[in-house]
Amino acid sequence: MQTLTEIALEQAERGVFTRQEIDCWSPGSPDRQFSLLKRALAAGEVVRIHRGLYALADKYLRERIDPLALAQRIHGPSYISLETALSRHGWIPEAVYTITSASMDRAREFDTPLGRFSFTRVPQKTFYGAVDRVENDQGGSFLLASPLKALADYVCVHKCDWTSARPVVESLRVDETSLAGVAAEEFDVLEGNYSSQRVRRFLKGLRKELGK
Repeated sequence: MQTLTEIALEQAERGVFTRQEIDCWSPGSPDRQFSLLKRALAAGEVVRIHRGLYALADKYLRERIDPLALAQRIHGPSYISLETALSRHGWIPEAVYTITSASMDRAREFDTPLGRFSFTRVPQKTFYGAVDRVENDQGGSFLLASPLKALADYVCVHKCDWTSARPVVESLRVDETSLAGVAAEEFDVLEGNYSSQRVRRFLKGLRKELGK
């Protein structure tokens, strides 16, 4: 009889799987499936990421699990945003240790063996406006906010009274040349997308200053 680890090595997409997938892979009673999972966890061959979500231990993986791709499996609908997106785009110099996402749901945080994941609610008319699907080196993908959308989400979440580029440069250390490269079309997509008056004032003021 195969162990859960052996089955997951054959079946799990990039080493991550759910309890529902275990049920599909392993015929038999729920008690038998739970026993397989319990033995794999006790042996350190499988780690529990979150309720109902698991991953093979590092020693069984060819490549490490991408935390940006994992975020959307932990909680969704969501997309990578705020400081994590700005770091991914190379807009801020600091390393980011919490994976931060915007979501449709209430704010939540998950401490997992693969890192801390934070999800914060950002009310919008079009949730996925200015969000792109990015392919990673492992053959997976994740949803990533554009830099301007990540800034708008930041202003919304942190209730920043920003109306120009100055606080963006001073508080987040975003390079002015990066801001200058934002296309007018990006403002067109995002203006009016947020109910937050702070975000609307920020986008309007930044666009005027940049001459977009």
